[in-house]
Amino acid sequence: MPSAPLPTAPVSTAADPASHQTAALIVAAGKGLRAGGGLAKQWRPLMGRRVIDWTIDAFLRAGVQRIALVLAAEDTDHWQEFASRAELLLTTGGDTRAQSVANGVELLNQHGLHRVLIHDAARPCVSPRVIRDVMAALDNHPAAAPALAVTDALWRGDGGTVTGTENRDGLFAAQTPQGFHLPQIRAAHQQLAASGGDAADDVAVARAAGIDVAIIPGDPDNIKITRPEDFDRAARILGGDMDVRLGNGYDVHRFGPGDEVVLCGVPVAHDRGLQGHSDADVGLHAITDALYGALAEGDIGRHFPPSDPQWKGAASDIFLRHAADLTRSKGYQISNVDCTLVCEFPKITPHAPAMRAAVAEILSIDISRVSIKATTSERLGFTGRGEGIAALATACVVKS
Repeated sequence: MPSAPLPTAPVSTAADPASHQTAALIVAAGKGLRAGGGLAKQWRPLMGRRVIDWTIDAFLRAGVQRIALVLAAEDTDHWQEFASRAELLLTTGGDTRAQSVANGVELLNQHGLHRVLIHDAARPCVSPRVIRDVMAALDNHPAAAPALAVTDALWRGDGGTVTGTENRDGLFAAQTPQGFHLPQIRAAHQQLAASGGDAADDVAVARAAGIDVAIIPGDPDNIKITRPEDFDRAARILGGDMDVRLGNGYDVHRFGPGDEVVLCGVPVAHDRGLQGHSDADVGLHAITDALYGALAEGDIGRHFPPSDPQWKGAASDIFLRHAADLTRSKGYQISNVDCTLVCEFPKITPHAPAMRAAVAEILSIDISRVSIKATTSERLGFTGRGEGIAALATACVVKS
């Protein structure tokens, strides 16, 4: 499988200039079936995304704009998916982790990179702080890696019984990313390959070649997913960093001449129509405003002024599609929308399934994320007198 081309003009958002010459190398060629699910753990879902998507995003958020992925040769679907992303480089894995890393290091060397952060795909909770601290340490050291000092008592055991204790002084639990000056770690891996040996991690490879490795503070949340229960823990960690926003919308349109009303994208026969500058779809207007509200982007009138004649009689799905596109352009996903129509007539319930389907299609989300319901105002107020229809909507968006 050939390597994907390096982008010609990568842009780093990190303040550290070293990020321009630093690449991440994410090892994702393993089977990882111990975590259950019948699927390699890097491809399993986690909080609405795959594990590997969280891992890649962590490095991008830290300002690392060049990322090499080591994939299994048989993962053809993933090759095709990632080959279209300009910030990613691809290469095949080997029979061992060390061989996979060596393949990734050779790929980065071909593209003139000077530093590499080698990371396990199964550590999706790594923070930008840890990544940047490793990069900063490479300014003064040939290698650096995060670790946590061992604070718990250490036992030896046999057959479920404690057989002894170990001194924990000077012991650390290793984490990734493990950072290196690329020429040195490349030579170290070549030395390991020539000897026919293997190593637990890249720090072990470096130390075998005489490279000093600086220890930087790790993060207790930088867990490696290994067992089935680790997915729940990772979800709790990632959930704490989620950017979740809510917005609400409210709209009203009066009845006028006509023989149908359009509600949530569906024409409904009625002895009157709704009046408005557009098609007066009160439901879609409320949902649209809810999305704009979640983004702090004003309301429909800000984006589609009623003073503009081009929107006279316009279908309201135009407005809702714009709100959905704006949501995604700002890096958010639409989690769900809920709309309540307030009217005495027409009856909404028979048309609710079609309305849900229409809204789901406009927003490009699953119908299970769309709620459309109705209520009356017990014949009170303008809706109770049959003078018009009101709609209330709530939208939830989540940073993707």
